[in-house]
Amino acid sequence: MTTAHVQGAQPAGPAARLDRGIRTPDGERFLADLAGQKMRLNGCAAAAYAALYANVDVIAAYPIRPYTAIMMNLSQFIADGILDAEYIHADGEHSQLSAAFGAGSCGARAFTGSSGVGVTYAYEMYSIISGARIPIQMAIADRTLDPPGDFGSEHTDALCTRDMGWLLGWAATPQEVFDKSLIAYAIGEDPRVLLPQMVAQDGYFVSHIAGEVEMPSTDQVDAYLPPYQLPFALDPRRPVSHGPQIHPEQGPPLQLERARAMEDAIPVIRRKTDEFATAFGRQYPDLVEEYLLDDAEIALVISGGHAVTCRAAIRRLREQGIKIGMARLLWIRPFPSDDLRAALRGVQAVGVVETNLGLGGASYGGILSLDVTTALYQAEYERPLVTSFMAGLGGETVPVAEFDWMAGKLGQALQRGRVEKATHWVGFEH
Repeated sequence: MTTAHVQGAQPAGPAARLDRGIRTPDGERFLADLAGQKMRLNGCAAAAYAALYANVDVIAAYPIRPYTAIMMNLSQFIADGILDAEYIHADGEHSQLSAAFGAGSCGARAFTGSSGVGVTYAYEMYSIISGARIPIQMAIADRTLDPPGDFGSEHTDALCTRDMGWLLGWAATPQEVFDKSLIAYAIGEDPRVLLPQMVAQDGYFVSHIAGEVEMPSTDQVDAYLPPYQLPFALDPRRPVSHGPQIHPEQGPPLQLERARAMEDAIPVIRRKTDEFATAFGRQYPDLVEEYLLDDAEIALVISGGHAVTCRAAIRRLREQGIKIGMARLLWIRPFPSDDLRAALRGVQAVGVVETNLGLGGASYGGILSLDVTTALYQAEYERPLVTSFMAGLGGETVPVAEFDWMAGKLGQALQRGRVEKATHWVGFEH
């Protein structure tokens, strides 16, 4: 489902007003009718519905597939009078982020998004927004960077921004896209955090494939996610300075403050995830999903939609007597070092599934393995062997047979007592 339609609803029209925290009458009726229903939505539609429930105030859009359908849905909601929001069609991704930044600075809940090269085109704004502590949200439906520019899903676009001070994590299903969008707003807007968020989903695999999404009531959402309150919002009655030019010695304290905000986000993630479970009845792991790891000898570390196939492969391998498990990273920033160490305790060999490029890094492969090995280096138990697998690049599927091949490589590492090499390119090796 990529568009929304409500029979009988009248367009908001030029007389529409932007009332923060107030839903339109048509929107109230529309959402009341949805409460408790299960809808077939793809990931793009799920993100748009989450923004509708979050009652966003300002939407900054620029089309680039495969994320475009998110903004198509939201523009339809506004046209149908369901959502009272300012919709800005920017002239590019840099302008998108700039508009969302300004809206968030003024106390409006802002929503934007992009894919692939669009994410990188806006790069200048990421540090500016997080440094100003403006908790806007950006929906990303992954797309491969050029080259090859094939529109397929690859995590490199969002991971290019990983050190810019944004909360960042992948959702594996449309239901999780919907839920994670609400959870991310709740975390980012918490006064202990005040950081922007990227809620990523695999292009096409999640963004365009429908799944069942349970619709909550507005009372549930409003209790969990109260109206956005920025302590230092721009207001002529209470002047504040945003983005001033400062002396060099004034910079490090601000950077330290931002670094601590990222660290402080970890307990807030735990609390908001638990509060979500209480409010909506769906429990997610705080930071790392542990799947069949209790007695696992080997394990795959993964993020994103390919984890769905990975689970199926692991179940089949278990039936063959292979003790394998999976650790899925729900958040990449902040990186869940403690949780990952706890999840992999007892595992003897780990393979990191890399759907991204980290050219020239220590592994000469992907990005995630660098964080995984750093986290495991601090382990108080005997560290496992670690290798990585380049898979799903360019938007290719990662079929069960390839996970079987990865498990075979990990089994060989156990037998030898060492990994063959730091990085395997799946499909290019025998």
